[in-house]
Order: sequence, then C-alpha cells, then structure tokens
Amino acid sequence: MEDADCIHTSTCPMKDEASPSFYNNLTRDTIALILAGGRGSRLHQLTDWRAKPAVPFGGKFRIIDFPLSNCVNSGIRRIGVATQYKAQSLVRHIQYGWSFLDGRFKEFVELLPAQQMTGEAWYQGTADAVFQNIDILRRHDPKYVLILGGDHVYKMDYSKLIADHVKKTADMTVACLSIPIEETSEFGIMSVNDEWQITSFTEKPKPENATSIPGQPGKALASMGIYVFNAPFLFEQLMRDHGDHSSSHDFAKDLIPFLVNCSQIFAHQFANSCVNIASSGVPYWRDVGTVDAYWEANLDLTTVVPDLNLYDDNWPIWTHQEQLPPAKFILEKEDRLGQAVNSMVSGGCIISGSTVRRSLLFSNVHVHSYSNIEESVILPNVDIGRKVRFKRVVVDKNCVIPEGLTVGFDHEEDRKRFYVTDKGITLITPEMLGQKIHYVT
Repeated sequence: MEDADCIHTSTCPMKDEASPSFYNNLTRDTIALILAGGRGSRLHQLTDWRAKPAVPFGGKFRIIDFPLSNCVNSGIRRIGVATQYKAQSLVRHIQYGWSFLDGRFKEFVELLPAQQMTGEAWYQGTADAVFQNIDILRRHDPKYVLILGGDHVYKMDYSKLIADHVKKTADMTVACLSIPIEETSEFGIMSVNDEWQITSFTEKPKPENATSIPGQPGKALASMGIYVFNAPFLFEQLMRDHGDHSSSHDFAKDLIPFLVNCSQIFAHQFANSCVNIASSGVPYWRDVGTVDAYWEANLDLTTVVPDLNLYDDNWPIWTHQEQLPPAKFILEKEDRLGQAVNSMVSGGCIISGSTVRRSLLFSNVHVHSYSNIEESVILPNVDIGRKVRFKRVVVDKNCVIPEGLTVGFDHEEDRKRFYVTDKGITLITPEMLGQKIHYVT
C-alpha cells in the first residue's frame, strides 16, 4: 500500500533514448545543486581557511571544478552551489572562473549561502541544505533536480544518469560505484534487485554487516552522494522531512532509508556514465578527503599515463584561468641546474638552479638555487628558499620556505613542527612556519 507521505510521481517512460535531442531536452529540464559547504576535517590544516571543495587540485584547478565541469559538459547549465563553511575562497573562485554562463539564455552558476530563510539555523544536513533553497529551485521550475557533492574528483556524463532515471520511471535515482566490502564503513551501502531497484540502504555499516553485490562476493554498492529526483517528488519529501523533528535531515541517513520501501528508488552504475576509465580498467573516482589521498591523487598526475586524463579535449575541466607567464627553468651549471623530471609545473613557476622530481607545482611557485624537491605537491604562490630538501611533502598556499629547511627524511623531527600522516606525508602550512596569514586563501 502506498504511504500517504511517500508519493510516487515518476515521469513517462523514455522514448527514442538514442536521440541527442532527447538528452538535450532532459538536461535543459534539469537544475543541479552542488552541496559545497563542508570543511573536510580529515584534510586537517589544509582546510583551516577554506572549504574542501575550494582546495586546489591538479596544478591549476579546485576540487569543485570537477562537478561544475561535469554539469556544463553534460549540458546542464542551471547550477546552484550551496556554501557554508569558510566559503570566501570558493565564492571568489566561482565568481572569477564560472561567470561565462549567459543569464540571457537562462544559464547560471548561482551561489546559495545559508540564508536562514526557514529559521535561525544554518544548513543542518544535506537534505536541509536543499530544503532551505526550495523556493529558489521552484522558481526555476525544473522537471528534474540533480543533487551533487562538491568534494570528489571524477568525470561523469550526468545526462546518461538522468536518462537512466527517466527510462526506469523512477522517483529518485542514486549513482553508485562498486567498492571493496572492507570500505563500507565510509559509505552509504545499498542492496538492489534484478532491475536495480534499491531494496535497502544503510549508512556506513560495518563490513561484517554489509551486503555484497549479487555474484560479486567481497564487493558492495556504495552511494556516490549523487541523486536525481523528479522535482515535485523531491519538494514533497523535503517538506515531509522538514516536519519530522526526529530526522537529522540528511539524504543518506533519513530520506533514502524512508523512501526505499514506498517509492521507486533505483541505483545507477557509475560505469555506465563514467567519462574517465583508470589504467586499471576501473572508472576513475577519488575521494581526496585525507592528506594521504590528496597527495596520492595529485602525484598520480605526474606519471606517464595517469589514471585521470586532464588532456581530454572532449571533456575539459574548466576553471579560473589566471593570466600567467610560462614556467621558466634557469641556470645550467654543474651544481646549479634548473630542471624538472617526471613532474607537472604550472604557469608562473620559476625553477632556478634546482631539481624537481616527480612533483606537482601549482601556479607561481619559485624554487631558488641548490634545492631538491621530490614527490611533493606545492600549492600556489609558494617561495622555496635555497638549499631546501623536500620529500613526500604537501605545502599549502603562500608559504615562504626558509633557506636550508629539510622535511620528509626524519618524521619524528618533522612532527615537532608539522603534520605528518601515518603514511609519512608531511603537510606544511604558513601557520606552522610562524607565518600568520589571517585572510582567506
């Protein structure tokens, strides 16, 4: 029997699904909302001054550029970005880099800070963040609402996800990926039937309590935090959830478990809409939410064939493009040679009489003479003094590295000043160097 509070409002079955015009119509009828308010506390001091989606990635990008680029490349050009935690860096980046959409054609990237329109509270959960913007969503009158996180690195064609949603006459569709069952405590885990309708959904279960994918022992279906809703259905459920004072107003913890037994909720396999396949043959998706994962994902870009293809003209990653001079490598003496090997070096960098090996340098990094930088990620506007030795280091923006500093060779000594992970990656920020930077970076 259908629950009075849980109404099925599915669309008509999809017709002519191979037609490009059909996909275009679907994306024109969709508005995307990116939830970009989280701190990302597992990145430690790297998010002291910025939200996780604003963290630099890949030499010239920010993490949020990936879901934003996926939207634009998929044909979705009505996008809201819900912000909250230390958002100024994110706001400035979007204003500078994402103002090319034309409002005359009803295209936009709209910033949506928590305005407390429904009370005095800030965003209380993922569902509440959408609920607090329900009037703005209604004003644009979409047929479908795409909910995205702003803190993962991947390339995905959302039009295929939406088409799958319509084909199955679903009320809601959850994008999912296959993960080792040992990792289930970090994800929302679902079970599905033969038609990929979700039959159960559990938030972060212990591995021993998680359900394996049928026919794939040792693997589980994990939610990517990407949801497609029929707009009327979403609005009804947000209002119902808002009135439930026992709810934490979170999609994974509250809405999806409630809807599983009374609505048409389906899973969509990321493999069917992924644009980038890693060298292992697995669809590329990275949660760079720890210092180790962040370092590894950036360093992978320096390999001969990285798992993430940033050179794909058919699915470019858009960002704010600073007007910078080319990178420069200077001095050619026996003990003072400016060079970079197996590295990515961004615009505005100067490598002066030093060696950079298997490292990624963001914009405007200056490495002075006699230094040696190995397996390190150096964020923008860093000045590295003479005779510096770095190995397996992440350096935050705007650091001025003093002459002769050696990091990455003695972890016990490094821990006296810096943050060192269990895997031996050292994070350096201006504050750790005694350089008080109180403006948002």
